Amino acid sequence: MTTLILLRHGRSSANTSGVLAGRRAGVELDDTGKGQAWALAQRLKPVPLAAVVTSPMERCQQTVAPLLAGRELTPVVDGELAEVDYGDWTGRELKTLSKEPLWRVVQQHPSAALFPGGEGLAAMQARAVAAIRGYDAKLAVEHGPHAVWLACTHGDVIKAVLADALGLHLDSFQRIMVDPGSISVVVYTETRPFVIRVNDTGGDVTALLPPPKRSRRRRSAQPSSDAVVGGSTGVS
Repeated sequence: MTTLILLRHGRSSANTSGVLAGRRAGVELDDTGKGQAWALAQRLKPVPLAAVVTSPMERCQQTVAPLLAGRELTPVVDGELAEVDYGDWTGRELKTLSKEPLWRVVQQHPSAALFPGGEGLAAMQARAVAAIRGYDAKLAVEHGPHAVWLACTHGDVIKAVLADALGLHLDSFQRIMVDPGSISVVVYTETRPFVIRVNDTGGDVTALLPPPKRSRRRRSAQPSSDAVVGGSTGVS
C-alpha cells in the first residue's frame, strides 16, 4: 500500500502570460515558482522518498531540484508523464484558443478532445495512468508497502490520474483543481485507490510519514485495502 505524492510543477512564465506552453522548450519557473519549489522541499524534508519520477519538461525538473538536494536519489525522467501534446495549439494564447470549437469539447467532453497535430486527452490519461500504476507496483515490490514516492508532472496529467483514482469518467476531470506547486496524494491498494489529498498547497505532511517499524506488523494485519466504516481510510 504505497503512497504516491503527485506534484504539479511550480508557477512558470507560461502560467502568467496566458500562453499554452505544452511541450515547448524553454518554459521555466518564474520567481514565484522557484519559491514554491523551495517551500515544498522544506515541507517534504521529513518525508523519506523511495523515488522521484518527473516529466522531462524543464519546469518540472526545476521544481524537483530543491527537493532532491541532500537526498541520495537520482530522478527518473519519463516521457509518459510529459505535458499533453497540444500539437498546433502549443504556444498560442488561451484567449484566442477559447474561441475555437474544440475549446468547448475540451471543457465539456474532454474524452473526445483530440488536439490538431497532437494527442487526445483520453490517450494522455491512458499513458499517464499506466505509468503511475506501473511505478507504484514496482516500488511496492522493491521498497515494501510503506514506501512513499513522488511524481512531478502537469495540471491536466495530474487531474487525469486523480479522475482515474476517484473512479470518475475523464469527462468529469475538469471539476478537479490542481494549482501550480500543489500536491495531491493517492494510496493504491489491491482493492482500490484512496485519494488522500487534492490540491494541497500548505498542509501538514506528518500523515505521509511511514509508520515506525515496530508498528508495521500490527498494521499489516489489518484489511488495509478495505474502506473503514465511518468515512476514514485509516491511512491519514
